[in-house]
Amino acid sequence: MALKIQRLKEILGHFAEVRLAVLGDYFLDEYLVIDPALAETSIETGLQAHQVTAVRNSPGAAGTVCSNLAALGVKTQAIGIVGEDGNGFELVHGLWSRRTSTELMLEAPERFTPTYTKPMKRQADGTEVEMERVDIKNRTATPAHLQERIIENLWTAVESVDGIVIGDQVEEEECGVVTAAVREELAQLSRRYPQKIFFADSRCRIGKFRDVIIKPNEREASAALGQAGIREHDILSGLFRISCRPVFLTCGARGIYGFDGRRSFHCPAVPVPGPIDVVGAGDSASAGIVSALCAGASLEEAAEVGNLVASVTIRKLGTTGTASQEEVIEALGRTS
Repeated sequence: MALKIQRLKEILGHFAEVRLAVLGDYFLDEYLVIDPALAETSIETGLQAHQVTAVRNSPGAAGTVCSNLAALGVKTQAIGIVGEDGNGFELVHGLWSRRTSTELMLEAPERFTPTYTKPMKRQADGTEVEMERVDIKNRTATPAHLQERIIENLWTAVESVDGIVIGDQVEEEECGVVTAAVREELAQLSRRYPQKIFFADSRCRIGKFRDVIIKPNEREASAALGQAGIREHDILSGLFRISCRPVFLTCGARGIYGFDGRRSFHCPAVPVPGPIDVVGAGDSASAGIVSALCAGASLEEAAEVGNLVASVTIRKLGTTGTASQEEVIEALGRTS
């Protein structure tokens, strides 16, 4: 890697000064650990009743970004919507316990708290294997009054932060936090505050963001451009024409490609031996990239930091992992 230990430490040393707001779809990641040896047969139905021996809850989707930012030492504020339910309580508590401010999280009695319920079958050797997931999502349009309050909270936060990270997770159009009206407001805010970082990651709509830095993976980029099998540089230049801001393209084991409108670059992924768990890798890369940009790193340096953070988190199996500054430095040391 081009990034040297001393320069990495210099960048990381500024993270404590960075303030970020994370706007987007917050999910509760609920892990239910099942012991097959304890399975029972339901008297009422005759079906197998799985027995849960442990429960692990953590903030997911935009919450994963917050967890990674907190682990890196960045002060973070959450902007999103939860339901007036137990899962919402667990999600907000999880954010608060990870030193993320939740003052701008909205509680809406008419909405579900989005939740990924993940049954994990415990193996004889103590490892866990994920079973079929159960999802709770909102499948009706986000009410206009909630969109207006999200926009108000954006304006409340923007003055006191160095940047805004956007996590657009919900696949159903207009059913999440980042609606068309919110995207338009983000573009206006980015133009009004050009010194601040606005950075978007979107599962299905990356091609609809304007005037913000975007970070798609290859599938998301191809969908946005309506083309498949095109070269990385053509993807980057095509997306730049849409966003009018720098583009980071994540390509799994091939690393991250970037383009600022004039020059492109490639940062190879950090080699990671052994079993890995890529769940949340994109969110951890986002946390590293944005934190580094706000700490004064170049686009290429930020991509390298993103790769390093992701290389740490994918080694943490069966959980949504995070990376500390010390772990990031160690990861760079292993590549030297």
